[in-house]
Amino acid sequence: MTIHLPGRAAPASDISSELSRILADQAERDAAEVELHARNKEVLFDGLRHVGVAHVLVSFDGSGDSGQIESIEARSDADQSVTLPAAQITFAGIDWQSGAPTERRLTLEGAVEELVYDLLSHTHSGWQDNDGTYGEFCIDARARTIHLEFNERFTSSELYTHDF
Repeated sequence: MTIHLPGRAAPASDISSELSRILADQAERDAAEVELHARNKEVLFDGLRHVGVAHVLVSFDGSGDSGQIESIEARSDADQSVTLPAAQITFAGIDWQSGAPTERRLTLEGAVEELVYDLLSHTHSGWQDNDGTYGEFCIDARARTIHLEFNERFTSSELYTHDF
C-alpha cells in the first residue's frame, strides 16, 4: 500500500504506471475511432448510392471561435441538383465517458454533417478559431472518396526596425 502525504509527490513508479495506462487507453480509443470512422464512411457512401446521389459538396466557414456548415449540395448520377432525401442510416460512435460503442440513426444530411465536422476536427483542430478557415468537402459516393479543400486565414504582421 502506498501512502501519499499532502505536499509530497507520488513515487515515480506510480506516475509512470499511471501515465502508461492513460497512454494505452488513449491508443485503444484512437484505434477504435479510426475503425468506426472507416465504417461510417462506407455506410454513408452506401446510403448515398442507394438513393442515387453521386456527389455531395459541403461548404464550411468559421472564425472568431464559431464555425458552421454553409451549404450542402447533392448531385445525382445524371449531374442534376437533388435534395437529400430523409432516408436514415446507422452511424456508429463511442460514448465519450464510458468508452462503450454506440449507434444512432441519422438522416443522410445529418450523417454528412457529422462526418464533415469529425474530419475537420481530426485534420485541423481549432479550424473555427481566431481568423478561421473556409473550404469545401467533395464527397464522391461513386469513387468512395472524400476530398477536402481547406483555406486557413491568418493575420500577419512584419516588423522592420532601423537605426540611423
